[in-house]
Amino acid sequence: MVTAAMDDIGAVLREARRNVLLLAIAQALLGVVGPISFAVGGVAGHQLLGDDKSLATAPLTAFNVGMALGVILVATLSRLIGRRSAFLIGALIAAVGGGVAAAALFQESFWLFAGGLAVLGASNGFTQKLRFAAADASPSFFKAKAISWILGGGIVSAILGPQIVIFAGDYFAPVWFAGAFVALIPVCLVALCFFAPLRLPDGGKAPAVQAAPPARPLKEIAGNQRFLTGMICGISAYALMTFMMTGAPVAMVVGCGFSTDLATLGIQWHVLAMFGPSFATGWLISRFGAERIVASGFLLLLACAAIAHLGVELWNFWAALVLLGLGWNFAFIGATAIVAQSYRPHEADKVQGFHDIVLFSAVAGSSFASGKVLAAYGWDMLNSVVWPVAGLCLFLLFLLMRANKRAAV
Repeated sequence: MVTAAMDDIGAVLREARRNVLLLAIAQALLGVVGPISFAVGGVAGHQLLGDDKSLATAPLTAFNVGMALGVILVATLSRLIGRRSAFLIGALIAAVGGGVAAAALFQESFWLFAGGLAVLGASNGFTQKLRFAAADASPSFFKAKAISWILGGGIVSAILGPQIVIFAGDYFAPVWFAGAFVALIPVCLVALCFFAPLRLPDGGKAPAVQAAPPARPLKEIAGNQRFLTGMICGISAYALMTFMMTGAPVAMVVGCGFSTDLATLGIQWHVLAMFGPSFATGWLISRFGAERIVASGFLLLLACAAIAHLGVELWNFWAALVLLGLGWNFAFIGATAIVAQSYRPHEADKVQGFHDIVLFSAVAGSSFASGKVLAAYGWDMLNSVVWPVAGLCLFLLFLLMRANKRAAV
């Protein structure tokens, strides 16, 4: 009996490892969509516009709007046709988006380029779900390692994406950047080969909950101090990161005359800083508490703004982008943990849906505002926005920690 049970566990683990490895490779391939889009989206938008450059970052706003729609689409398709088929469609969407973006650059069409990035953003919404698929396809004792493998794939894509821009971006010169989006098409099609052999649970259906208390109204949950603090901090961290990351390449290339390759390398280090610490962030939250880790994240964001204020040398931009990524990692992951502690399992769907709608709306707005602020007031004003927002979040965290102390007495 024991031997048979051990054999069953071994078979389940082997199947889980196989699925997670395939998903991690697919993550490494499809994950290049984000770094490529953000490395050149604003600069390409700036070149495609006429005298009024204030809409330069609108393609990246379209990317974020597309990502919000993609998250909804992948959830719907997963329920209807299964996760494996949904991911296959997501890879095809990415290839189509690359083709549309490249065609727009050849035609010098700004709004078609924005549409192409919206399609790429939708595919990124599918990619965001890979880590959940890996966790759901694994036994409980292997879930943390499964997520780590997917994060490892994200780190690979953080390196691969900018390198595609550097080596292929000017292939069709003088149509700049078109080569990067053309190169994206075969990368996405190769990802199909790793989705095809997957054997995943359907997902999308919550297990029956026995003797669970009635779900509280959303208004009651959203009015809780813990939920509000976590949501405001998480959305602020993501919006600030997007606000500065969107504007940085334009400020470097157009404002300061640095090459596109140097701006792209800055984005590469930024994305590495965003995902690299993720292997340790969960342990830090367990060790020191989510509130302290979120506060550390906002202090890093303030350090990012301070270094950006010091000057516009290459090291200022690169160091600020690295601190921006680190600050986002600590603040956003920690804030997500705070939010997750504020609702019961059977309340998750409606709370997460509400949270994500507000989150993606704020992120889309911040990417749009980035171009407007940069064109009207310059790079220094972009950095100045960090100070009041981070200060408000630190104050809310202080109030929450004080409330926790009073509750513990």
